[in-house]
Amino acid sequence: MEPNILLESLIDEAGVSKAGLAVHINLAGRARGLSLRYEHTAVARWLKGQRPRGQVPDLLCEVLTARLHRAVTLDDIGLGKPGEGASSHSSPLSGFVERATALWRSDEQQRPHIVGAPAVTGTPAIVPVWEWENPPEDADVSRSGQVRVSLADIEMLRAARAHYELMYRRAGGIATRSRVVGFLNAETAPLLRGSYNDALGRQLHRATGGLVAVAGICAYDSDAHGLAQRYFHQALRLAKASGDRALGGYVIALLVNQLLYMGEFRQSVAFAEAALRAAGHHISPALAADLNAMQAKAYAHLGDSAAALACIRRAEAEAERIRPGHEPDETGYVQPGLVNVQVAEALLSLGDLPAAREHATAAVDTPAHDRGRIHRLAMLTHIELRQGEADRAAETAAEMAERARGMESQRLRDRLRAVREHLVASGGNDAEKAAELIDGALRVPL
Repeated sequence: MEPNILLESLIDEAGVSKAGLAVHINLAGRARGLSLRYEHTAVARWLKGQRPRGQVPDLLCEVLTARLHRAVTLDDIGLGKPGEGASSHSSPLSGFVERATALWRSDEQQRPHIVGAPAVTGTPAIVPVWEWENPPEDADVSRSGQVRVSLADIEMLRAARAHYELMYRRAGGIATRSRVVGFLNAETAPLLRGSYNDALGRQLHRATGGLVAVAGICAYDSDAHGLAQRYFHQALRLAKASGDRALGGYVIALLVNQLLYMGEFRQSVAFAEAALRAAGHHISPALAADLNAMQAKAYAHLGDSAAALACIRRAEAEAERIRPGHEPDETGYVQPGLVNVQVAEALLSLGDLPAAREHATAAVDTPAHDRGRIHRLAMLTHIELRQGEADRAAETAAEMAERARGMESQRLRDRLRAVREHLVASGGNDAEKAAELIDGALRVPL
């Protein structure tokens, strides 16, 4: 049985205990001529996934509707008929909002079945992308609720996205995740359930999508891959509701990056192609460059050098078209040098060390924020070691280890451990000293 996070979330929001809810259910049943004697243990079983009998699901909706001052349906409490509304992406937007906010609440409460969920593969992984790419679109996203949403609220969400993205770059996803998820619960959820017309609602869903994507990035950086994937799927649904095709393309780029990490190279290629195809002329040069560069890495891992080199050429051509100040806020991560380090990784997989070295050096020589610079230095260190330059690699690795201090990120730790392993294997005093510096950066547990 799957825990019923939708029901749990609404009970929490209603501010009623399990025992209190049981009393309300018994009273509501009495009004219908039923003799019910439920206690808190019954509510606990429902939360674990057991379906209540008889008219109890309807009574739950009735009680929660009265407590929350808004209509609550069987789908909202996770008790709709099996086979109906099973996907948050195919259900009406209001149902999606309830499922999304329930996930945020469960994440903030660190529910093990949510935080530790594995990433889905196959059809469940593909359907959200297919549904983003294909009709029907949301004809009207307006909603009536208790909180009246204003442009100032949307500006707050945009500012929060920028704030947490910067925090992620400086401190890492582990340190940032609880902050952004807390913000989603406290500030964003009431707005999504509020009152807004269609035009304002599209801006609201667009701003929320960008913020949810950052939550997904932080979950990915924390090794919570199933959770990250669910956040990315949410962000994709919000992008569709906003009508912003470019935002959807950006979210798919995040999924492609995760797929590369998981070794799902053919799906990486397919998703990147879907983003480039569906976003069309709405896609920015920076995002197009990144998607093509990631495709190049995937093709290189698959051993298809011709396709990888073609993607590299397209990525470099798109990078030349980037105009600072004319890009969406979300694509700010595509800084000068990013495509170089992506290309270096692809060329390394193809075995072209001199060309990989040239691109990695160019990436390191280009200014970047600390997080990006760590990845660039790690790539250059690896190539220098492959070329037999252990002393130079040790110097590069020492700078990488120093810049990693203070960041809480599983992905950066992966890079540090990989570099350390190669340094130790190379031998030499300088390499040993650099490995010790990396040990110092890794010493504090996350």
